[in-house]
This record gives sequence, C-alpha cells and structure tokens, in this order.
Amino acid sequence: MSVIAIVNRKGGAGKSTLATHVAGYLAAHGHEVMLGDVDKQQSSRYWLSLRNERQALIHGWTIDERNFARPPAGVKHVVLDTPGGFQGLGLMKVAMYADAILMPATSSVFDRQAAAECLKELRTLPRVVTGKCRIACVGMRIDARTKNAEAVAAWADEMSIPFLGAIRSATAYTRCQEQGLSLFDFPPEKVADHLKDWELVTEWIDRVLAAERQEAQRVPPRPASRVVASIVPMSARVAQG
Repeated sequence: MSVIAIVNRKGGAGKSTLATHVAGYLAAHGHEVMLGDVDKQQSSRYWLSLRNERQALIHGWTIDERNFARPPAGVKHVVLDTPGGFQGLGLMKVAMYADAILMPATSSVFDRQAAAECLKELRTLPRVVTGKCRIACVGMRIDARTKNAEAVAAWADEMSIPFLGAIRSATAYTRCQEQGLSLFDFPPEKVADHLKDWELVTEWIDRVLAAERQEAQRVPPRPASRVVASIVPMSARVAQG
C-alpha cells in the first residue's frame, strides 16, 4: 500500500485540486485508490459526492485529524488531503504512514514560508529522516514560462526538494470540480495541453509506486492496526449527507 499526502499549512495553496487529481490519475490507470479528507472543509469529500458511477471508482475516507490511524487494511493506495495549519500531532501521525508528501505552492511568498516551516517540522520525523517518505513541491496556478515558476523552482532547490513543475490556472479545473472529475477522467487527446503540466507529477508518482512495490516484495506486510471509529468509509458512488 502507498500513502501520498498533500501538505501545506497555508490555506488556498491548491491542496484539494492536487489531491483530487492525484487520486484521479491513480483511478484512471486502474489502481484501487482511497481519497482521505483530513480537512474540516471536506472539499475532497464533496468532490467525491459529485462524482458519478460512470467514472473510475475512488473510495472516500473521512478522517478526524485528532484520531488519525493507519489506513484500512486491504486498501492499495491512499491520497490524503490535509488542512491549512496542519502541524504537530496530526502532521506527525500522517508522516508515520506516508510514503510520499506533495507540497503545493503558489507564487505567494506566504505559501513558500508556510511550506518551509512545515518542511522543517517534517524533517524531524523518522520516516522523512530515513528517506522512507519522499517530499516534492508542485507549483499551483502558475504558468511554467513565467518568473513566478522560476521563483518556486528556486525555492524548492533551496529547500533541497524536487520541483515537479507548475500547474496553470484554467477554467478546466473549475469545471472538473463542479462534476467530481479530474483531467484524467477525459480522453487524453481532449485535454492534452493541460496534461503536459502534470507529466513530472505523474512520473514522480509512478516512481513512488514502483519503490513501494519493491519494498513490499522485500518486507513482510505490517499487521493491520485498529481503525478508530472516527474514520468513516464512503464509496465515491454514494454521497453522504
């Protein structure tokens, strides 16, 4: 099982857009995936409720960040959408199980400052220190051809984390959100121009999954932990009230 967490303490950094598209990418490529929503705003959970049964299935998981436990046994891949201000015990618990963390950042210096503070905390945690949890940065709502993209890339280099390119702002993302879709739910030829922005992100995800498969072949599976009552499984095809 692989766990990919989307983390930045700054609200409005594009975490939900990134989380839903990572989940959409995995589902579109035939992976069994669960989208966990740690954020009190429950944006990702609402996105799932808009998704129709004709689309590739994404399971939902509503999580209480104060009582976060290991993802349910049997789940192949988990994507976690985390809240703004995420730190302390909640961040530590997510990092205990995460195989990868994607940090979205806009052109705002406040985004980068919040991400830097979060990264500093993450680098005190065992799985990050040992390299078992990878971290990378994605520029959100930024044109890759601009100085804003250069600024985020330079920041990522300064922080010694990979920069996976920039995702442009486009009305296509608003339309996707309104229908519970990601770009990966469309025929590639119809969204080819937008998919170019995601190439470095998806290549990185593929490497994370490959590393996890190799690790699973070498290490016996860990015993399933008890899942706390505050975690509520939800099918993407059945909207909860």
